[in-house]
Order: sequence, then structure tokens, then C-alpha cells
Amino acid sequence: MTDTARHTTGIYGGSFNPIHKGHLQLAKALADSGLVDEMWLLVSPQNPFKVNAELLDDEERLHLARLAVKDVPGVEVCDREFSLPRPSYMYNTLKALSKEHSDREFVLVIGADNWERFPDWYRSKSILSKYRIIIYPRPGYVLENVPRKVTVADTPLLDISSTDIRQRIANNPDYDGEGLPAAVWEEIKAKGLYVSQKVRTFAGQNP
Repeated sequence: MTDTARHTTGIYGGSFNPIHKGHLQLAKALADSGLVDEMWLLVSPQNPFKVNAELLDDEERLHLARLAVKDVPGVEVCDREFSLPRPSYMYNTLKALSKEHSDREFVLVIGADNWERFPDWYRSKSILSKYRIIIYPRPGYVLENVPRKVTVADTPLLDISSTDIRQRIANNPDYDGEGLPAAVWEEIKAKGLYVSQKVRTFAGQNP
């Protein structure tokens, strides 16, 4: 547990299209690190930086995420953005969550790649002034001059992406679900998800 009087919840937002083992490993590592008491994976219905992305149906991505975290202690799935105006701005989400859960301190979790473009996020200065931020490392990104309220987490560098997995599902009939939680891969196979989807590359998390 952290030394704050309130329960500390890390908010890790993304499209999770689909959720993969890298997401889970990162969330579990942070939940076990002592930096937060638990992690919520925030499934975004519409990331402003991905407005033209070919996303799997919102409810399908949410369902896959819930399957993935079912047996992962300290990690839960949050669907709060599904009932907020779109596109999904992280400032609005954090504000809504803080109002509804006054007993919790919400901490924003983002990758080093997203930190690089954080100034472009909607009301980024307000986020920084009101919330602590945890940055996890990403290959090829160097973190310098990090503000006081920002913590750089010592988590593994995981070279796995949802885009790569979608490409492998769509283009490789011999793909065996590598990188995906078993329950997620079984669901994708059973429903034929991503098989005929056009795959486009988009970087970034919920701004």
C-alpha cells in the first residue's frame, strides 16, 4: 500500500485493440510496485488521436479486456468513458472518476511515447497540476527533465503491440495467439475477430 490516506488507483487508458500480455504485465508490475494500490485498464471508445482508426466494436474490446484480467490480482477494467462524451479526453475522464470516487487518488499511467506528445493532450497542464503521473519506459524514448509530480517507473521494456497482433491475425493463418492471454485468443478465434479487418498503424493513448 502507498502511504496516502486514500486508495491509490492507476488509470492506464487505451484502445486495447486487442488487449495483450504486454498490457497485463505492465499493469501487474505497477500494481505490485507500491506506486499504486491497484490498476484500472480504461478502455477508450474513441481516442482523439485515433479518430480514423479501424477499431473493433467497443463492447467486444471491453469484453476481451475483462476476460484478460479475470484472474489477475490488483488489475481491473474500467468502462467509464463509454458513458462520457466522445472523443474521450483523459482530463474529463479523470475529473469524472475523481468526483464519483472521492475515497481514491487517481494516478495517470502513460508510456514514454505518449509523454513526448503530452503537451498536445486536452488540458494537459490541468492534468499535471491536479494528478500524479507515472511514466513507463518504451523502446527508443529517453526521458529527461521530468517534473516533480511525475514518476518514471522501473518496468520491463515490452516489445509487443496490438497493431502487430492484428496484422498477424489478418495475414497469417498459422498465427497461434502468441502474445495474447489464452482466454482472449480463444474468444477471437471463436468469433473470427480481426480476420478480415484492414490494419492501420496508430500510436498513442487517450489524450
